[in-house]
Amino acid sequence: MTQRPETSIPELLSDHAAIEAVRSRAAREAALKTAAAGKPVAVWRDGAVVWLQPEEVLARLSAKPVA
Repeated sequence: MTQRPETSIPELLSDHAAIEAVRSRAAREAALKTAAAGKPVAVWRDGAVVWLQPEEVLARLSAKPVA
């Protein structure tokens, strides 16, 4: 097993782009799983919570490339 170089927690937390990429992928995956289960997904739009139907979530996210 190869060992990765040790990176400190402050170094990891300072990589805002990497954190945002992981957060975005996790949110996308959660929304897709929820929609695939036939449940609506809550999103924030124009200062309010809006519930999207599973069909809309699946259509929007399947057309969007994964970042």
